[in-house]
Amino acid sequence: MSTAGLRARVDNLPDPVLVVGFLAAIWLLLTGFAFLVGGQQWTNLAAGFVGSVTILVAAYALLVLALNLQWGYTGLFNIGVAGFMAVGAYTTAILTAPADAGAGSVPGFGLPLWVGLLGGMVMAAVVGAVAALPALRLKADYLAIVTVALSEIIRLFVNWSGVAEVRLFGARFGTGGGTGISFPSPSGIVSGLVNGPGQPIVALAESVGISGPNVANIAYGLVLLAVVAGGYWVLARVVNSPFGRVLKAIREDETVTQSLGKDTRLFKIKAFMIGCALMGLAGALFRGQAGYISPQQFRPAITFYVFAALIIGGSGSNTGSILGAATFAALLFYVPARLGEYAPVAGSGTPGNIVEAVAALSSLDPLPMLAYTAANVSTLRFVLIGVVLILIIQRQPDGLLGHRAEPASSVPLDRPQGGEDDE
Repeated sequence: MSTAGLRARVDNLPDPVLVVGFLAAIWLLLTGFAFLVGGQQWTNLAAGFVGSVTILVAAYALLVLALNLQWGYTGLFNIGVAGFMAVGAYTTAILTAPADAGAGSVPGFGLPLWVGLLGGMVMAAVVGAVAALPALRLKADYLAIVTVALSEIIRLFVNWSGVAEVRLFGARFGTGGGTGISFPSPSGIVSGLVNGPGQPIVALAESVGISGPNVANIAYGLVLLAVVAGGYWVLARVVNSPFGRVLKAIREDETVTQSLGKDTRLFKIKAFMIGCALMGLAGALFRGQAGYISPQQFRPAITFYVFAALIIGGSGSNTGSILGAATFAALLFYVPARLGEYAPVAGSGTPGNIVEAVAALSSLDPLPMLAYTAANVSTLRFVLIGVVLILIIQRQPDGLLGHRAEPASSVPLDRPQGGEDDE
């Protein structure tokens, strides 16, 4: 079947079927791998793989959806994703950390987790608005420089010992500085519900060899998928509304949009704030999954990962954003790491570096290169990511689903084919 024919068949599938089928294929792949390497404990290993990859895919899907609203629909080049994640995560941690924290712990305000998550989203949106007001006067590359600089300012600020613990109007709170801050674990709350007394789920799982922690991990991954589904629904309503059509018009030609009487700066600020709020939520639920965050978790590399996932899926498509996130997080990031973990230990015949492995190819001997790749696949996954991005840009520059045109007009603008006017 030709590429065009395959694309047509994929386009005819309903978006939920496409996403669920893709996730199911990833789960099946990991289950098969666990069966090959797990021995008698393969079911528990498979559950661990599925739970971990589901959390990773869901977290990146939420981040890519947020970036797609800013870049894919509005044309805003935000390279500060990690910074807005940090704002949401730290705000959630400060609001929910126990007020009576013991020695060595940073106190907070002791609020419920749902209040902390809402607070994190609001604060990330506010910081996004503050950044957008002056930055959106700039264009493309300059906006990117401002956002990446802001991201680093945020990371260095929360790492500063001067805000590790402060007093304000008698209240004690802080960021924990370089040591980070602990707060109620989102995954721990889900684990308590799943493993609580009277719950038959764990007993059923243990009967087939799956441990309670892996059951909780899968449950948390499903909760994150539900959050992604909610975010997808909200963003679909946004981009298909009159507000969304203005965003797409801004992306295509901001000058023309302004000539129609639209305050494009206000629209861009609103879109930027919505995207930043979702990034803040992802930061709290993903980086704060275990109930602990530190500045080292918000390095600029994560912004590159999110952009790579969006390029793979195709900017301007929410469904493509989810597929791109799943492709990147599972197939390019998680699976190679597991292959490296369970690959045979390097023997004496394995080259010590890439130069020796490549040199062996000159004598038409591929075995040293294969041995070196198997022993270092976890590290070489970053090379794989670069190769995939190059191929995508060359062969499929609009990504997996970026070719789906979403015009700014609310009605078709194509001229009718055939009819009285043509006679």
